[in-house]
Amino acid sequence: MSTKPSGKRQTASRGRKSRARPLSHIPIIVFLLVLCGLATLCIGTGLAWFLSLNIPDIRSAGDYHPLVATRILDRNGREIDAIFREYRIVIPYHRMAPLLPRAFVAAEDSRYWHHGGLDIWSIFRAAINNLRSGRRSQGGSTITQQVTRSLLLSREKSYFRKITEAILSYRLDRMLSKKEILTIYLNEIYLGEGAYGVEAAARTYFGKSAADLDLAEIALLAGLPQAPSRYSPLTHFKAARARQRYVLNRMAEDGIISAAAARRAYAEKLHLRRAGRAKRRSGYFTAYIRQQLSARYGDEELYRQGLLVSTTLDSRLQEAAVRAIRNGALRVRQRHRAKEPPQAALVALNPTGQILAMAGGLDYGRSPFNRAVIARRQPGSVFKPLIYAAAFERGIRPDTMIEDSPLVIRNRDGSTWKPKNYDNRYHGPTSLRDALVHSRNIVTIRLLREIGIRPVLELAKKAGITAPLKPELPLALGASPVSLLEMTGAYTIFSGGGLYHAPFGITRVRDRAGRVHPWPRQSARRVISPATARIMNSILAEVIGRGTGRQARGIPAAAGKTGTSDDNRDAWFIGYTPSVTAGVWLGYDRSRSLGRGETGGRAAAPVWKEFMQTASP
Repeated sequence: MSTKPSGKRQTASRGRKSRARPLSHIPIIVFLLVLCGLATLCIGTGLAWFLSLNIPDIRSAGDYHPLVATRILDRNGREIDAIFREYRIVIPYHRMAPLLPRAFVAAEDSRYWHHGGLDIWSIFRAAINNLRSGRRSQGGSTITQQVTRSLLLSREKSYFRKITEAILSYRLDRMLSKKEILTIYLNEIYLGEGAYGVEAAARTYFGKSAADLDLAEIALLAGLPQAPSRYSPLTHFKAARARQRYVLNRMAEDGIISAAAARRAYAEKLHLRRAGRAKRRSGYFTAYIRQQLSARYGDEELYRQGLLVSTTLDSRLQEAAVRAIRNGALRVRQRHRAKEPPQAALVALNPTGQILAMAGGLDYGRSPFNRAVIARRQPGSVFKPLIYAAAFERGIRPDTMIEDSPLVIRNRDGSTWKPKNYDNRYHGPTSLRDALVHSRNIVTIRLLREIGIRPVLELAKKAGITAPLKPELPLALGASPVSLLEMTGAYTIFSGGGLYHAPFGITRVRDRAGRVHPWPRQSARRVISPATARIMNSILAEVIGRGTGRQARGIPAAAGKTGTSDDNRDAWFIGYTPSVTAGVWLGYDRSRSLGRGETGGRAAAPVWKEFMQTASP
């Protein structure tokens, strides 16, 4: 009996042991699960960190697509402005002056061709110096690390970022060739004055391509990366020269050039260029071009595709336009001893509608509002030729006589309008030719009433006037505001034998791949007959010879018309030769009087003449 309980206890004991055996594995399973969780967390964190770097997929120099400037060229292929977030012009290695890459390597990373993306000795030396100084003043970065930092990382200064930079630099060095990395570096690096890359810097500082730089200019650029603002030759010339000397010495020490060549380069006089002046001179025109490009391509494409935009602008005539309107505005100011000069604008077109010059104000930097394109002002008598052209199209002859005498017009509301001639005099029966030559208001109003307003509105629309014109008799006196560009374009129907060519400023656009895309433009359309155009040319030539435009005399084969709005608020002159049609406007932005006697003939015609002395062959 004693043995049975014992057996039961053993059985129970075995049962307990068998039930406890699975429990002994639980800590191991939990441990493995925790280990897997930690591994997953680490991998996930590492992957998230890697993705957060936003690393572009750069496997060759062809994968490098930075922000690139859209460049605007004049009719002779010279750059007059650029559209950019970063002013950069990407060029391949072979389009750089041969010594240029070698100068940057000598100045920034002399062991570049030999290390694997990291220069351990430079890092160690920088670390020792930083420990001694108690701050991170030196980085020991290679060119590869600088590319990594620029393309892949933030500018934060921390040891963690330096470790990340080192890893990615090693990776970049394995994926790209040394020449490809250096090509990216020389196109990416900031070199001051808003210029990114060596091509943009060469144009900014010297007005030439990176392929045309000499040794002295190359050394100056290669000294800029350390501190572009501090070493800018435009603002800190002595500091820039010191860096130039350092680069030349490094190139001589590395055997790239001889000591004698270094001395000759340092002794060479530098011819620096200030690009801002040219851009300010053509600012109104390039803003007009930019608006058209943005509407067609969108801003993002303008900043990334590196478009090359060929335009119609003649830089020589643009300079003449800016000079002429400034001189004219100053003359008005001096005559009336005003506190400030009036504003002014000038547009010049060739017979096919190409915009040769556009000055929308006295100073684009101070006031970018384009008074040649955006502003609409009363044109005064410069609108009259459209009325006379409409009359001649209907068979009325220039020798037709109309009475120039006091006129009272009753309006629909019962009020009366008593228009007057500018000189407050009346001349009796007057031919249409003389009426236009001497700008007789009464005759023009009677003529408009005879032919009707609708034919004039239709002709004006065909001649490119898009501004809303009020269908009222004051239209005869230019009471409906228009823009200078539209009004000048309308005059091309006279110089162009009756054909209208819409003004345009872009001829073609070349994309990043080198493909050329002609800019779409309107076809010419007939507005008046060649016979009417000849009559108008004859009369408008007399305006300059014996009429209100006498101040414009002296330009061969010239014709034109003056215009003055009420109280001399606007002074106009639009005239042409067989090769150029130009329009001039002067006035104050707040539409106050220019002063007594400041008519289109006195204020605007001399500006037109000064410009045309340069524009006429």
